[in-house]
Amino acid sequence: MKLSKFKFNLPSELIAQYPAENRDESRLLVLNRQDGSIEHKTFKDVIDYFEDQDTFIMNNTKVFPARLYGNKEKTGAQIEVFLLRELNRESLLWDVLVDPARKIRIGNKLYFGENDELVAEVIDNTTSRGRTLRFLFDGTYEEFKDTITKLGETPIPKYIDRPVEELDNERFQTIFAKEEGAVAVPTAGLHFSRELLKRLELKGINFADITLHVGLGTFRPVEVEDLTKHKMDSEQMMISQKAADIVNATKQAKGKVCVVGTTAMRAAETSVSTEGLLKPFDGWTNKFIFPPYEFQIANAMITNLHSPESTLLMQVAAFGGYENVMAAYKEAIKEKYRFLAYGDAMLII
Repeated sequence: MKLSKFKFNLPSELIAQYPAENRDESRLLVLNRQDGSIEHKTFKDVIDYFEDQDTFIMNNTKVFPARLYGNKEKTGAQIEVFLLRELNRESLLWDVLVDPARKIRIGNKLYFGENDELVAEVIDNTTSRGRTLRFLFDGTYEEFKDTITKLGETPIPKYIDRPVEELDNERFQTIFAKEEGAVAVPTAGLHFSRELLKRLELKGINFADITLHVGLGTFRPVEVEDLTKHKMDSEQMMISQKAADIVNATKQAKGKVCVVGTTAMRAAETSVSTEGLLKPFDGWTNKFIFPPYEFQIANAMITNLHSPESTLLMQVAAFGGYENVMAAYKEAIKEKYRFLAYGDAMLII
């Protein structure tokens, strides 16, 4: 499959700048992957497509305030630092992206906060915009994390063309977020309200919590026409024995297993036994799913509407069928669905 097969024109006015007023009242495009038929619903109608003892696989990763603004020593130039991942807890080493990168060299010190509450030293270059920072901090690790939380900003994507607002602190996070470590939200989970989760629970739906800490690599542009040559960045993930048992019981009972989001799908497909069951896992995944692909775990999927030529769209097309999904996207644009993180949802059954 070629990159150019995933091109389409996404009108900028369809890129959602704000979430729906109520989480579960975004629109829902329902795609039947057997016959390609499409229905237009509201997200809370998702309950109508599942029965007692079906299972939802949810990614419970929690977004932390990963975007910091600081100043370079001597010149005072403002620098944006995007925290990607912690490399070493004891020595406070982090992989980051810096902007503007050309000004940031090994040995530079960066100062954060009005009273320079946090100082970091650049100790390595990783990519054109990537650096390794060592934070210089007198205090406990918990105090360091509290300082990051206080100084950091909710990392809404740059295509949301406005400053971060108070609502983003709550809405750029799923209500079931628990395990901190993501720099981007697993967007399909944003549509679940507490009321909807309760209604699903009362209907007998099971929830299997897994963790995949979403990194920016998920959104890195594909720069090769031949998709087999694209390499995904590694992301940390965990699947407990309990989650595996819940999923496998539903599979063995021939029920519906629905992954909530492309991150949950990647996690599930990373750890499959020879019998096609879900296995516990604690490690890293760089799995890249694109058509054709034979899925082992899920037979339903909830996802957002993604950008052209993205690895997220490729995974969705692999699950829903390339022709079906591209036709559904054409319909979504015609019907003015809202796209990307704060946009509308799609259910593939």
